Amino acid sequence: MTVTSEQRFGEFVAVRRHAGQEHVAELVLDRPKAMNAVSTEMARSLAAACEALGADPGVRVTVLTSSHERAFCVGADLKERNSFTDAELVRQRPTARAAYTGVLELPMPTIAAVHGFALGGGFELALACDVIVADATAVVGLPEVSVGVIPGGGGTQLLPRRVGVARAAELVFTARRVEAAEARELGLVDELVAAGRDREEALALGARMAANSPVGLRAAKKALRLGHGLDLRAGLEVEDAAWRSVAFSGDRAEGVAAFNEKRSPRWPGE
Repeated sequence: MTVTSEQRFGEFVAVRRHAGQEHVAELVLDRPKAMNAVSTEMARSLAAACEALGADPGVRVTVLTSSHERAFCVGADLKERNSFTDAELVRQRPTARAAYTGVLELPMPTIAAVHGFALGGGFELALACDVIVADATAVVGLPEVSVGVIPGGGGTQLLPRRVGVARAAELVFTARRVEAAEARELGLVDELVAAGRDREEALALGARMAANSPVGLRAAKKALRLGHGLDLRAGLEVEDAAWRSVAFSGDRAEGVAAFNEKRSPRWPGE
């Protein structure tokens, strides 16, 4: 797959675009010497990259990947954390949170491509995505209680939304690592692919999504996110508001016209 452009955000994060997939952005965790452990600098760069992606109307899907051969992301940089005073840790917290919420709040569909270790904050970055594609080498988990803290990048909230409160409690309280086959069985990941195929399969899935209306994709994601956890009546009101936001759009007009004319749509994106 040919990279046609790359934009760096600091030393450890990149956004790449590929030939033939102009509407899919690859958001790359690129700190291989530390297995993508999230340092303060990396967190700041990740938040900046997400802000730029969110403001780019040409991006219909974002795929979160890793440049490390044996890890997606091993979580927070504990070597850096060990050097912090209490006051420094408090000051660093908003920066760390901004990285995780940056991924979580991306307005377009997001896919995580996971191989090797995705632990602690690394798994939380994957959980912040809409779909997780994992290869057979993946090992996931939230081990924070084993080092005296709790999942602080959204894990205590995102995991139970995937697998239920009791299952999430068991995983968080035991701090255990879960290998790929069991992770798929438990719903910790959504698709399981052959070793070494997570990135390619995630980008291919992203391309299939990106063929659809950018207006529709963003509105559908908003409805899914805002409606989750509400009672049915309230959820249907969220859905109705999202429908009204797209019903009179250029994309809707083009989609209906293309269907009737038996051709591929040319989305105006508005």
